[in-house]
Amino acid sequence: MDATSRNSRNHSHAAGQVFCGIIPPHLLDHLSRAESSTISGRARRTLEHDALQRTRRRLLTVRGFAASAEARAGSDKPQRTIYDAEHTETLPGKKVRGESDPAGQDSSVNRAFAGLGHTFELYFKAYGRRSIDGAGLPLDATVHYGKEYGNAFWDGERMVFGDGDGELFLDFTTSVDVIGHELTHGVTQYTANLEYFGQSGALNESVSDVFGSLIKQYSLQQSAEQADWLIGDGLLGPDVDKGTALRSMKAPGTAYDDDVLGKDPQPATMDGYVNTSQDNGGVHINSGIPNHAFYLAAVALGGNAWERAGQIWYDVLTSRDLAKDARFADFARLTIDAAKARYGDQGEEHQALLKAWSQVGVTNKQG
Repeated sequence: MDATSRNSRNHSHAAGQVFCGIIPPHLLDHLSRAESSTISGRARRTLEHDALQRTRRRLLTVRGFAASAEARAGSDKPQRTIYDAEHTETLPGKKVRGESDPAGQDSSVNRAFAGLGHTFELYFKAYGRRSIDGAGLPLDATVHYGKEYGNAFWDGERMVFGDGDGELFLDFTTSVDVIGHELTHGVTQYTANLEYFGQSGALNESVSDVFGSLIKQYSLQQSAEQADWLIGDGLLGPDVDKGTALRSMKAPGTAYDDDVLGKDPQPATMDGYVNTSQDNGGVHINSGIPNHAFYLAAVALGGNAWERAGQIWYDVLTSRDLAKDARFADFARLTIDAAKARYGDQGEEHQALLKAWSQVGVTNKQG
């Protein structure tokens, strides 16, 4: 079965995917208990909104996400449309920019438009994938969603960006890796459709972090050595004294350690694996482990991370072998097999994967 057929097979349950926001619920929950009533109130409103979005997504029926004939015909190029919610929670909002329209005065609109383009370009030029569904799906986004809404999310149909509060979180269009992360949830929705709980959910989050970082690296033409390997760099506001980003793939657990945000809880290895009933079984926490494995493999291979390491991850994500309930060990085995299949069992790619997954404690060195 080819990728297009597989996408069609998964399309039937794509709308059942859960809501995925870039700010994890464990962080919002921490903020909801802040001493400042302003901070706690904003966090609670965001949590309440996100809970409603999760319910909405469970109730969605299939709505025909297939790309139009026009979009399919021109699927070597993105078909982008940006809307402005004008600080309401009504989607999609007012159309403010189409594919052929020039940049305007609204920097959020322009950043969202560019981020959608960078995402399309990485998937198409590096992996031959035409948009997130593989068949030229138009890319829609809504900016200025809600009032001081502290999140960004893929809702199964479009990207949605809040403006943040300007204090803890800035405008969510500021980080191209955040845009790539959320749109990659759409790619996963149309391919492996990884269940959003426990280790498969952490893999779902990790895949989005991996390709979000690769989209940023590709847009900046950075090598693995030059990249910062941060997710959400530039997103944290002036009231965060000790924090650089939401997550670090290079050093999970070090992205922030702040009086307001708390301490980054991500482990880098299985020794620190967190067993919890919160956050769908710790999907945003334990994703640090496969994130770090990718980082280790990409840096070991050198060059551009989207080429060999990224190709291996893409091969696994779009294969028929990745089960919806896959665990870390399953994903590790498939990446090792994919490295052998594409580059040979004596290649440095195979050795890099064996070593990376061993270093994070998912496998032994023999794979």
